[in-house]
Amino acid sequence: MTSGPDLSSLPLGGWRWFHSIPSTNTEALLWVEQDAPDLALVVADEQTAGRGRMGRSWFTPPGAALAFSLVLRGDGVPRLPKSPETSEARMERSTTAFTRLTGLGALAVCQALQELCGLPAQIKWPNDVLLDGRKTAGILVEAAWQGDALLAAVVGIGVNVTAASVPPDDQVIFPAACVESALGRPQDRWELLDAILRKILYWRPHLASSAFLHAWEENLAFRGLWVSVVPASAGPGAEPPSRRLLVLGLEEDGALLVQAETGETQVLHTGEVRFTTP
Repeated sequence: MTSGPDLSSLPLGGWRWFHSIPSTNTEALLWVEQDAPDLALVVADEQTAGRGRMGRSWFTPPGAALAFSLVLRGDGVPRLPKSPETSEARMERSTTAFTRLTGLGALAVCQALQELCGLPAQIKWPNDVLLDGRKTAGILVEAAWQGDALLAAVVGIGVNVTAASVPPDDQVIFPAACVESALGRPQDRWELLDAILRKILYWRPHLASSAFLHAWEENLAFRGLWVSVVPASAGPGAEPPSRRLLVLGLEEDGALLVQAETGETQVLHTGEVRFTTP
């Protein structure tokens, strides 16, 4: 299907549909500079330069996946104090502050797949959604700044829907999958988009609540299992460290609570979780 979605029943702040675009996040950030309203949405049939976390690309061939970005303003954006810090330090601070927004996107995708498709989706902290232990969706939250003032957050989401959206094995670090293969039948992309957006709208007012954190934690992949965590500073393609960490759950701010083999507990605000055999 190459025609755009019908989103008229959703309380969005406006939306733009593109057959092909470099990146929905980039387009949304440009729209913020032009005063995009809260809940403005960018949707694309194809991304030619989609972005993922830790400097990676996101594969979005035409007619095969979901790629969209939602602008959040006002109460939907964490408040960060003005600071003369460097852009690198500011990015690190915004990454920490946006942990719950990343969780919002991941939980919305996870619950939409569970309720609409009946699939046992799980969240691989902090920003991926898994089906059968394979990456099916990813979330990238970025900030729009004007000097030291935070204008908005952009929540970008990509979902592998058909087999054509799954990158070749030699191009991925973590095994990938798609919705239709897990379902064993076709899934309408725009029906799934509608379900995800409705979940975002439902949970957004509850980001600071224990109910949101509980729902996120209940869907957390690898809880009670040993993993390794690649630091965010390691860069694309980095090998995981040899030490193992036991996933315990989430902290109040959405950070990952783990336990080292020495018994010491640690709190992780960034990084990439990889499953490791005992």
